[in-house]
Amino acid sequence: MSERQNIEWKQSWHDDYLKWVCGFANAVGGTIYIGKDDDGNVVGLPDYRNLVESIPQKIRNMMGIICDINLQEEAGKKFIEIKVNPYSVPVSLRGRYYYRSGSTKMELTGVELNEFLLKKAGKTWDDVIEEGASIADIDELSINKFIEDGKEQGRLPDTTGLSTLQILDKLRLVEDEKLKRAAVILFGKDPSRFFPNVTVKIGRFGTDGSDLKFQEILEGNLVHLLNEIQVQLNYKFLTRPVNFAGMHRIEKGAYPVAAIREMLLNALVHKTYMGAAIQIRVFDNKLSIWNEGLLPQGMDINSLKADHNSRPRNPIIADACFKAGYIDTWGRGTLKIINACKEAELPEPEIIEKDGGVQVTIYKVPDGGQDGGQDGGQDGGQDGGQVANLTDRQKEVYNLIVANPKVSRKGLAEQLGINESAVQKHTDALKKKKVIEREGETTGQWKIIGKG
Repeated sequence: MSERQNIEWKQSWHDDYLKWVCGFANAVGGTIYIGKDDDGNVVGLPDYRNLVESIPQKIRNMMGIICDINLQEEAGKKFIEIKVNPYSVPVSLRGRYYYRSGSTKMELTGVELNEFLLKKAGKTWDDVIEEGASIADIDELSINKFIEDGKEQGRLPDTTGLSTLQILDKLRLVEDEKLKRAAVILFGKDPSRFFPNVTVKIGRFGTDGSDLKFQEILEGNLVHLLNEIQVQLNYKFLTRPVNFAGMHRIEKGAYPVAAIREMLLNALVHKTYMGAAIQIRVFDNKLSIWNEGLLPQGMDINSLKADHNSRPRNPIIADACFKAGYIDTWGRGTLKIINACKEAELPEPEIIEKDGGVQVTIYKVPDGGQDGGQDGGQDGGQDGGQVANLTDRQKEVYNLIVANPKVSRKGLAEQLGINESAVQKHTDALKKKKVIEREGETTGQWKIIGKG
């Protein structure tokens, strides 16, 4: 027999065990037995009379709560049962907050304490008003892209003719015309001005984590990051670009598009935004994404690998992403990652808790050096076919189009830092070399026809 998540056995009493009482009160409650060994066997308490009187007084005086203290007997030996009920308000001990997580007691500080206090108040971090933000801090282009992305799903409310503030109100991102934190994260012009580390770090590594080849640090709101990360991965980090527009296409032996996109969305939606930056590590044959934020109480890594309920850390952000069609609300993100790798005939992804967060790693089997042993680079690792014969600038244009077939010439010009006439020249050259085609002019998109 062993201790369960809500049970503790102690041979004798020490005032330090008040921390366990505090931890149980702040979590789901529990029971502490004084006078039992680590196996749950009764060892007896010689000073049980004094303890029955002093323990409840200490709990009441130092934490302001009341627990049931029961004197029990087994085989002629006395022991004490302390039953701790869960409290809807935060409970502190000498100004410190403790929490029972799994089978361990932890002291809450910093971000964890902030989120705990908000939860006890019936709020989540993203549902709080950001007093320093105004409608001038919202990027309308990001809202427009968000609405455009959501049109096919039919989940968005009608926004025709509405002002920016009215649209945010429809998405439950304002309260009394004041912006919630979720609005800044989703659509802010510069979210890092309000919150630290609204950033994503991408690194290209060699043989191990100490062999950093090059890196990029991306900043911006969630809508911008979701697109920009995909562009940068294709442009600089993946030796074989993937078509992020082809979500349901499965290429055997390549990183599954659906898996990478779900990994990105999970990190962006579930991130602790007052914590560290999201970190993406790209190796020769694996790619990992880490975001800070512990799993919800009662959920572990095994839960993520089976059917489980959706319990987003940032429910307001998650609801908006659902309306745009980025995610669903059934907690299927990790299952999609696992299934996508299975369909692509790749090893099962690794999902672990690490450094106060969750890291997901997908693996690719090297196939004749297609990815293995290369450093990555701007040519996208294309060997053979028309693409290998492009100029460096043409390859840059090509990789951006592969990453986003709907990108406009204006969008290409902005990302490359050149004018639209120069982009026109490069796209004409790509069409002449038969690696791309244009389907429609004003509202069309690019079609990739070159051999990669």
